[in-house]
Amino acid sequence: MATATAKSTQSLEDATVRFCGDSGDGMQLAGTQFTNTSALAGNDVATFPDFPAEIRAPRGTKAGVSGFQIHFSSKEIFTPGDTVDALVAMNPAALVTNLADLRAGGILICNEGAFDKKGLGQAGYETNPLEDGSLEGKYKLHKINMTKITRLAVEGLGLSQKEADRCRNFFAMGLVFWVYDRSLEPTLRFIDAKFGKRPEVAQANVAALKAGFNYGETVEAISTQYQVGKAKRPAGTYRNIMGNTALAWGLITAAKLSGRRLFLGAYPITPASDILHELAKHKNFDVLTFQAEDEIAAMTSAIGAAFAGEMAVTASSGPGIALKGEAFGLAVITELPMIIVNVQRGGPSTGLPTKTEQSDLWQAMYGRNGDCPMPIIAAASPGDCFDTAQEAWRIAVKYMTPVMVLTDGYLANGSEPWRIPELSSLRTTKVSHAKPLENGEDFLPYQRNDQLARPWAVPGTPTLMHRIGGLEKQEGSGNVSYDPDNHQHMIETRAKKVAGIADDIPLQELDGPTTGDLLVLSWGGPYGACATAVHETQAAGKSVSHCHLRYLHPFPRNLGEILKSFQTILLPELNTGQLRAILRSEFLIDIVGLNKMQGKPFSVGEIVEKIDQVLATSTPKA
Repeated sequence: MATATAKSTQSLEDATVRFCGDSGDGMQLAGTQFTNTSALAGNDVATFPDFPAEIRAPRGTKAGVSGFQIHFSSKEIFTPGDTVDALVAMNPAALVTNLADLRAGGILICNEGAFDKKGLGQAGYETNPLEDGSLEGKYKLHKINMTKITRLAVEGLGLSQKEADRCRNFFAMGLVFWVYDRSLEPTLRFIDAKFGKRPEVAQANVAALKAGFNYGETVEAISTQYQVGKAKRPAGTYRNIMGNTALAWGLITAAKLSGRRLFLGAYPITPASDILHELAKHKNFDVLTFQAEDEIAAMTSAIGAAFAGEMAVTASSGPGIALKGEAFGLAVITELPMIIVNVQRGGPSTGLPTKTEQSDLWQAMYGRNGDCPMPIIAAASPGDCFDTAQEAWRIAVKYMTPVMVLTDGYLANGSEPWRIPELSSLRTTKVSHAKPLENGEDFLPYQRNDQLARPWAVPGTPTLMHRIGGLEKQEGSGNVSYDPDNHQHMIETRAKKVAGIADDIPLQELDGPTTGDLLVLSWGGPYGACATAVHETQAAGKSVSHCHLRYLHPFPRNLGEILKSFQTILLPELNTGQLRAILRSEFLIDIVGLNKMQGKPFSVGEIVEKIDQVLATSTPKA
């Protein structure tokens, strides 16, 4: 009788795992459970879910592959990882579309049971890569018939074969949990809570999970278990949070702290729909959600809520933002406070609906008729979406203006550990509505304060009757006016009001020296990759600093001075160079672009490579 090979243990600073398979294989669930377990183990984590664009692509095809990547670490991290250390491929299509990201010598776990003639053909394989030697020596390959083992593990529980096969993701989870020394307890609790009303399903998932874990424990071929220690983080209570959830919670927090009812008017669209889904769960916080019949109705309903004196929000993605465009002008000319969220995705048109991009900045800045200025701020990370929502509401109320918030698919669906803030640390937005007038005074709805903001009058308040609509207003009275001088005055005043926000936002900060050879400039989702790349190059002794912009219109008032203090500026963007063009126009400076439109976020390696290239080829300023 053969003796089992002794298992070894190896400590790692960090690791990156990707689960991938058909959209019905439960890869998002597997990734989410692995993420939550790693967060509970004390690791810092960053995730990147990758969804197929088709609602239900033909099973086994490359178009239907779904993936979930988790980077977990014993130190602070900002990205879901450049390369994958362990890849779980549930079918040939998943293997062929994800193998390029697996590092040389990485762990490759394949569901051998899915590599049949049909599956290989759908993926475009002429021969079986698990048998033709093409993977041998390149990776630590583990061919496991997960389908067969899972069916055996759940045998006798009364499940159909189709239901039994749905448990394969739990087998894969269990195996990877053993490889990276993760506890099964959090997932066992999840199974009980999720499937407790169907005991046979709960028992089957538990059996599959434990079968995968025990496979790793007993099979000789898997001989090493990896351990990633706890990360040192500031003291506090943490939870794992996704960007859309953080943004929804930030909106609720802002509403409660300002004493307003939160209204969301929205029409479902990927990847913004989860904001609607999350807010709809919280009626207990006096949140009202309205799923409109189209994007136009969603936006105009938000305008109605703002007119009624409540906290008004609408959320969409690029195509929906385009449909809302006419109503944006109405929101600007009526000067009502509200938040417009654009969770950006690949375009144009339907484009890449489940992939990330930053290509709506020009739309946010210019996508309205007439001179129609709107403040724009952008979140930097999933957790930062919470703070960004509150800052948007502060600006909207103080300056009586709609505010555009930009996130993207990477931030919306990605997650990270988030320290739950103390209530005392949150900033309250004070809302002041116009009070009834005395002594027969006339109400002047467009009489302005020091911020050039007009009063916010709630309908039905005695003595505050006034006109409102899309026609130009007479300054002060708000009556319809076609006077040319008044029209110019109102356009210039609205623009001056938005420009004045620059005096009410923080000065731009830098990570690194205030002058030097290279400044890496970023906005939105690339923050993590840029920050990590700059830290790596700084550690190598290079003269590089990082400047990340949250406020895109207006810019921080010291931004021009910062930009002129560096020999060269590098701006990575997931578009063709939209912010670069705006900055060139605004500050008359040259900027080097790093542009990518592949539906994927930047890797740290891409930015490091570009930094080295720019430093090697740049010439001193005259």
